[in-house]
Amino acid sequence: MTRLLLILFVVMSAAAMLRPDPASALPSFARQTGLGCGACHTEFPQLTPFGRRFKIGGYTLGYATAAANGKPGYSPFPTKATPSDPIKEIGEWVPPVSVQVISSFTHTATPMDTAGSAPYLKPNDNFEPVQAASIFYGGAITDHVGAFAQFTYNAQPFGPPLPHQYSWDLLDVRYANTTNIGGMPVVYGVSVNNNPTVQDPWNSTPAWGFPFVATNLANTPDAKTRIDQGFAAQVLGVSAYAFINDQLYLEAGGYQTLRPGTLNSLGIAPSDTTPTQAIAPYFRAAFEQQWGKHNIEFGTFGLIADTGLPYGAPGPGTNRFTDIGFDTQYQYQGDGYWFTLRGTYIHEKQDLAASFANGVSANLTNTLNTFRINAALTYGTDGKVILTGGYFNTWGTADSLLYAGHSTFKPDTDGYTVEIAYQFFGKNNAPKIWPWFNSRIGLQYTAYNKFNGAKFNFDGMGTNARDNNTLLAYIWTTF
Repeated sequence: MTRLLLILFVVMSAAAMLRPDPASALPSFARQTGLGCGACHTEFPQLTPFGRRFKIGGYTLGYATAAANGKPGYSPFPTKATPSDPIKEIGEWVPPVSVQVISSFTHTATPMDTAGSAPYLKPNDNFEPVQAASIFYGGAITDHVGAFAQFTYNAQPFGPPLPHQYSWDLLDVRYANTTNIGGMPVVYGVSVNNNPTVQDPWNSTPAWGFPFVATNLANTPDAKTRIDQGFAAQVLGVSAYAFINDQLYLEAGGYQTLRPGTLNSLGIAPSDTTPTQAIAPYFRAAFEQQWGKHNIEFGTFGLIADTGLPYGAPGPGTNRFTDIGFDTQYQYQGDGYWFTLRGTYIHEKQDLAASFANGVSANLTNTLNTFRINAALTYGTDGKVILTGGYFNTWGTADSLLYAGHSTFKPDTDGYTVEIAYQFFGKNNAPKIWPWFNSRIGLQYTAYNKFNGAKFNFDGMGTNARDNNTLLAYIWTTF
């Protein structure tokens, strides 16, 4: 297996280097601004301070700002092009559309249950030429409106066939503008999005947290707080935000689950969806301070969701999930490298009247907690070597019905993920030949001390956390 993995890794590396042109992260943003990926990303998709401001500004930065920074650029609007636009050097206006492909190889510590799975899947050592493929709209729509929208194909995982392999993925459509209040600059705006925290500018909240790539062919822990991707692509929400004096970020809004027919049309299985029974309020507050090459952020975020039981197993009553999170992120920009440290803690209070009444939970109230901390070193400016390591821990109340499949009836999971990656292109200037291509190759290992309540040592009930340890090799390409 080791020899096979090494051969695969070399082949994938060679494939990624077939076009050794400098490149940018989400290519449509690069085409719009004329800036290379190093302006917005320490590595994709992790943002720099400039990248966070690009997002807060509604994805509308265009020719004027890029030119003022001494970078080649052009207007995202073809009707505003002039003969002097640098775009004339590389062709006509290009729509703000990008493509992403992830190829991967997955090895699990023990064979997986392949019953009912696609015939090409093996219990171990699976190579997926296309694990996922996405098409994006990314860029300005008007002077003050911009969007980041993703539609994705996902390969078949273990188990029964996916009801939909094509679905909407991420959505963040924004209006943004600027003003001045009491002598302080303010960026304000509105976001329409489909996942609480997907609109967030920091990589310490759930939607954009590490690991940025995960396999679809390994077991994952069952227990997860609602704000931690629990409503991803199932809801539609609106929030208003303000970024005051380039320091204080405030946001408030609400989310509502989409109707089953709408979810089905968007490629989301309604049976797996837990409907909200009213608008679920969301809040976010963060303070960021920059000094010299240092940048630090402290923040809080939260969601209160009144829900019923899943569409696939309905029942009377209401559950309430109250999620409160705290996060911090520190970045240092050295000469030719970035260091980033991130931490997140989420506490969820579960009032389970509906689950208790319908025999789904043994307790009327539970708690669930998640803690994550990770650090990344990104070295290089042209090609980048990326070293990342992180620890994760989820724990909460034992419940013999809610966690009936867990050997200890607890949700507890903890372990670590380490990754080494190489991003082939990373110059801060836009290249002249095929400037909108980038590729990243990575090797990632996830190890568990506990998994769904099981301890590291064999617990006598047929489960072992180490059985879920996973090795992932991947290539992530955008163009």
